[in-house]
Amino acid sequence: MLPVFPRCFNWIVNWDIPLYHGDMGSYIVDGARPLEGHITISGNKNAALPCIAASLLTDDPVILHNVPMIEDVSVMLDLLRFLGSEATWIDSNSLRIVSSGISQRKNDLLPPHLVDAIRASILLAGPLVARVGSVQLPPPGGDVIGFRRLDTHFLALESLGSSCRISSDGYLDIKAQRLIGNAVFLDEASVTGTENVIMAAVLAEGTTTISNAASEPHVQDLCLMLVSMGARIAGIGSNLLTIEGVGRLFGTDYRIGPDYMEVGSFIGLAAATKGEIVLEGVDPRHLSMISKGFGRIGVGWQVTGPSTLLIPKKQSRVIRKTVSGQTHKIDDAPWPGFPADLLSIITVAATQMKGSILIHEKMYESRMFFIDWLIRMGADIILCDPHRAIVNGPARLRPAEVSSPDVRAGMALVIAALSAEGTSTIQNIYQIERGYERLCEKLVALGAKIQRLP
Repeated sequence: MLPVFPRCFNWIVNWDIPLYHGDMGSYIVDGARPLEGHITISGNKNAALPCIAASLLTDDPVILHNVPMIEDVSVMLDLLRFLGSEATWIDSNSLRIVSSGISQRKNDLLPPHLVDAIRASILLAGPLVARVGSVQLPPPGGDVIGFRRLDTHFLALESLGSSCRISSDGYLDIKAQRLIGNAVFLDEASVTGTENVIMAAVLAEGTTTISNAASEPHVQDLCLMLVSMGARIAGIGSNLLTIEGVGRLFGTDYRIGPDYMEVGSFIGLAAATKGEIVLEGVDPRHLSMISKGFGRIGVGWQVTGPSTLLIPKKQSRVIRKTVSGQTHKIDDAPWPGFPADLLSIITVAATQMKGSILIHEKMYESRMFFIDWLIRMGADIILCDPHRAIVNGPARLRPAEVSSPDVRAGMALVIAALSAEGTSTIQNIYQIERGYERLCEKLVALGAKIQRLP
């Protein structure tokens, strides 16, 4: 049965045809309308992408459920198909991947336009080195949010016996005759760096320990999927992983966990628009630090079931001071700290609260520059430097024509447009739809007036 897509999507979907099309698109948003209703949270895109890459580690069929149908996933599937995998949708959010026919083509590099489309293309390095002994990748692309170095990936894979270099034409060239387990200390708790070394280590000879490992829910999802395939991984959810290499991995039938970034985005949407939204398919265990962050701007919610929460219309909407009466701060940090991807969301929500707060983005150099668009819309924000901004509220937002610079900033601009009185245009929505499944449909279901134009 084919999925039903909302009228606001100008797509015709065939399950055997990739979704990726490079369409920038735009949203026309008529804001300042009450939003209320129920939303089901999609699968975690940051878990789906490494799990899709991990399917390369076995000849057996891998079935993944709760996979979001988004641009990043479709690009990753195109890359696997190029390598010789068979990847088919078996229902609206379930994939079947068979990689028994993969072969790293020595004289045929992965398509640069696909590798450049998503940062997650770097996740092919670990499984391909483990499976076929080499990989050549054009420089990975993705969001333009600052300098995102590859040293962690290189150093970790070199610790397992790989040789890594960047060729004169900028390609990443990684080779290994055999992978040997080793003690690996990551110089930063990089999510994709951790995922790459995990995928290489599960088929390496001997034992690998990974210290300073990232431990986000999507990293845990990857580890749990690999364990279901026969991998031996201890310490899942911590910053110290111990992996005993095995001779082969098997197929699996695995369900991707919920996207807590989407949960945080709809919490921000409800807060900014004074809406009342019920979120279903949530894992409340992922929300502890998110709760503390939103609590500082006067926003809370109620867990009403094992996987359900309610963001009520009635909120204090007052930004808290510290216990000593000073201006509070929200800053990002690796898990279990406040997620960097939600700083854009909580920034726009804070514009609608009473008081002042400092937003400190410590991890990326360019992520805060979307604030210029919010200022154009009437937000009272002082951008102190590339990493810090002081938000004063509440501000009456006005409509504007803006452009999405990355996935999360784009969603923040959608929230701003839905809060503003009048009609706004958001350009370059391809960046938003890379990370949010059926966003237009979900917003319409909440009462938003939004139209997608090609």
